[in-house]
Amino acid sequence: MIEFEGVGHRYGDHAVVDDVTLRLTEQRIAFVGANGSGKSTLARMINGLVHPTSGRVLVDGVDPARQGRTIRKRVGFVFTNPDSQIVMPTAGEDVAFSLRRKGIPAKERERRAAEMLARYGLAGYEEHPAHQLSGGQKQLLALCSMLVLDPDVLVCDEPTTLLDLRNKRRFVDRLEQLPQQIVLATHDLDLLDDFDRVVVLDEGRVAADDLPEPALQYYRKLIS
Repeated sequence: MIEFEGVGHRYGDHAVVDDVTLRLTEQRIAFVGANGSGKSTLARMINGLVHPTSGRVLVDGVDPARQGRTIRKRVGFVFTNPDSQIVMPTAGEDVAFSLRRKGIPAKERERRAAEMLARYGLAGYEEHPAHQLSGGQKQLLALCSMLVLDPDVLVCDEPTTLLDLRNKRRFVDRLEQLPQQIVLATHDLDLLDDFDRVVVLDEGRVAADDLPEPALQYYRKLIS
């Protein structure tokens, strides 16, 4: 369970997030809102990338702002631009690199990396230069590098922004098959029909919180 308790975040005099209280228990949750609405800031608070300046966030009772290292073992994060996450020369090395702190022997890391890549449509790409993959393949690689750690929660911050429509659909289809709790911050409203819950943010506050159809209907009216 992810809880936001009266959460705020300010940059100087500007409130990016203002008094947000949420309890997220559903399997598939989306944050939507215009640029600057606070959705990415909220998403980044879940694994401690951003700290609240008021209130607190809890993930199963653990505060990411205080125990970031502990939380990041349980909460994976996929960024908008996968190039910001790719750190190793080849796809196989990049996934294996995620396991380096677990004390797993190198051969086992390689085996697990190859297995994870194959599971998500990148079989045979272990030796392929990571930064020469297509945009969709890079985003799948970033996903593999998180999932190999078997997190409980996966937070994705606008991961489909740089993808074409086909790869957007493929990426979200992959998310829908995962056992993890998913929190997705996105502008791609057409991808959310099968989500359990949509939270609409406007100027740092929760404007709507409902099933996808009524929440997105409200959002479309809000921005029209």
